[in-house]
Amino acid sequence: MPDVRLASPQGRWILLTTVLGSSMALLDSTVVNVALPRIGRDLDAGLAALQWTVNAYMVTLAGLILLGGALGDRFGRRRIFVLGVLWFAAASLLCGLAPNAGVLIAARALQGIGGALLTPGSLALIQASFHPDDRGRAVGLWSGFGGVGAAVGPFLGGWLVDGAGWRWVFLLNVPLALLCAPIALRHVPESSDERAHTRFDVLGAVLGAAALALLTYALIEARTASWAVALSAVAGVAAAVAFVVVERRGKDPMMPLDVFASRQFTAVNLVTLCVYAAFGGFFFLAALQLQVVVGWSALAAGTALLPTTVLMLLLSARSGELAERLGPRLQLTAGPLFCAAGMVLMLRVGPGASYLADVLPALLVLGIGMVTLVAPLTASVLAAVDTARAGLASGVNNAAARAAGLVAVAALPLLTGMGEEAYRSAPAFDDAFGPAMLICAGVLVVGSVLAFTTVRRRPSPDCARPECRTHGSVLTPPLEGDPAS
Repeated sequence: MPDVRLASPQGRWILLTTVLGSSMALLDSTVVNVALPRIGRDLDAGLAALQWTVNAYMVTLAGLILLGGALGDRFGRRRIFVLGVLWFAAASLLCGLAPNAGVLIAARALQGIGGALLTPGSLALIQASFHPDDRGRAVGLWSGFGGVGAAVGPFLGGWLVDGAGWRWVFLLNVPLALLCAPIALRHVPESSDERAHTRFDVLGAVLGAAALALLTYALIEARTASWAVALSAVAGVAAAVAFVVVERRGKDPMMPLDVFASRQFTAVNLVTLCVYAAFGGFFFLAALQLQVVVGWSALAAGTALLPTTVLMLLLSARSGELAERLGPRLQLTAGPLFCAAGMVLMLRVGPGASYLADVLPALLVLGIGMVTLVAPLTASVLAAVDTARAGLASGVNNAAARAAGLVAVAALPLLTGMGEEAYRSAPAFDDAFGPAMLICAGVLVVGSVLAFTTVRRRPSPDCARPECRTHGSVLTPPLEGDPAS
C-alpha cells in the first residue's frame, strides 16, 4: 500500500514534479493557438500549416495516450513519466528551432508522443505514491494547480509572442523539464501494476493514430480535390475499420470494445464528441479572430480568453456537487445550450469590437456553459462502467475529446470556405468566422439533445466518483485514474 503523506517533504516533492510535468502539456495545448498568426507570418506558412501545427500534436497524443498509460503500468510509472518529460522537452526544443513549417509540424507530432507518455503518468504517480487518506486531497491539489497552469497559458503565450517571440512558447518547456525530471528521479518512488500484461497493443495504437492522421489530412487538404486527398480519405477509413477489428479480436486491446456495451457509456461519449469538437474549433478560430480581424496583440487576445478558464477553476467543483444532488442529465442538457449561446454571441466580435460589450459577454456565457457540463460529463462516464474500469473509461473519454477537437480544427476551415491565405486577410477571415461559430453552436445543440434523450437521470449509488473536481482545461475533460491503483 502506498504510504507517502502529503504533508511530508517527499509528498510535496511528488506533488511538485507531477504538477510541473502535467503543466507542460497543458500549457502547450493553450498557448500555441495564440501564437499561430505570428508563426504563419515568420515561417511564410498557409492556413493548412497552421492547422497541422495544432493537429499534429493532437493526432499522436489522442492516438497513443491509452498506450502511454499501459506502458507506465508495466515498465514503471516513474520511468515512463520521466521518459515522457524528456521526450517532450527534446521535441519542444526542435519546435523552437524549426527553420520551416514542415519541421515544426514534425516536431509537434513528436511532442504529442511525449505528452502521451507523461499525461497519464502524472496522475498515476500520485495515485500510486500517496497514502489512501491523502490521495483525494493530493489529486485535488494536482488538478487545481494544473488548472492554474492552463489559465496562465494564454496570457503567458501572448506575452512571449509579443516579447521574446513565438519560439519561446516551445523553448520554455526545456527548463521546466530539466527541473521536473531530476526531482522525479530523486523523490518519486517507482511503482508498477503487477496485474499488467506483457503484451501491448502497439498495432492498435498505430492504426488509431494513422486513421486520425489520414482523415485529418484529407479534411485539411480537401480544397485541392487531388487524388492524394481521395486516397488519404479511403486509407483513413480503412485504418479505422482495421483498428476496430484489432481491438475486437486482440487479446490485450488498449481500448476493449466491450466497454461500449454500456449504452450509457456510448451515449456520453457521443455527447463528448459534440461538445469538444465545438470547443476545439472555437478556441482555434477565436484566437485568430481576435488578432487577425479585431487587430489585437497576441497578449491581448490571450488575456481576453481567460474568463472561460477562470470560471472553470472557480466553479467546476460546485458544479460536480450539484450534479450529484440533481443527477447529470439536466446539466448535460443545459450546459451545451449555454455554450451554443456564447458562440452565437461571438458573431458580434468583428472589426472594432469592444472587449466589455462584445467579447466578454460571449466568453462569460460560454464559460458558464462549460462549468455546467464538464463535471457531470466526467461523472457520467465513470458511472457508466464498473468501478474497476474507471481509469479506462476516463482515458477513452479523454482521447475521444482530443480526437473531436482535431477533427473540428481540420474540418471547419473547409466547411466555411477559408482559403490558404484567409488568416492574412481580415475581411476573408471574418466572413468565415461567423458561419464557423454557427456550425459549432449547431453541434452543441445536437449534443444537448443527445444528453436529454440518452443520459440517465441518476447514476447507480456504488459507481466510481470523480477525483479531479477542480478542472481548468477548456480542450479536454479531466483524466481520472484507476481507483484500484
